[in-house]
Amino acid sequence: MFEQFKALLVDELQVEEDKITLDAELSGDLGINSIELAELVMRCEETFSIDIDDNDIHNFVTVGDVVNYLESIK
Repeated sequence: MFEQFKALLVDELQVEEDKITLDAELSGDLGINSIELAELVMRCEETFSIDIDDNDIHNFVTVGDVVNYLESIK
C-alpha cells in the first residue's frame, strides 16, 4: 500500500520521491496544502475504490497515517 500511495504522491502532486517516508508529514515535510490534500483523497478513492469519510481526513498528518488508514479499510 505504501508504494501505491507513494506513486500517487509523485504522479499527482509531483512530490519528490526521496522525501516520501512513512514518517513524512503531508504539509510540513511534503508541502501539501488543503486543496492538494482534497485532490489526493479523491484520487485515493478512485484508485482504491473506497470512500474516505471527511472526518477521517483530519487525522492524516503523516504518510503513515494515510497508509494505515487505507490498509485498515481495504
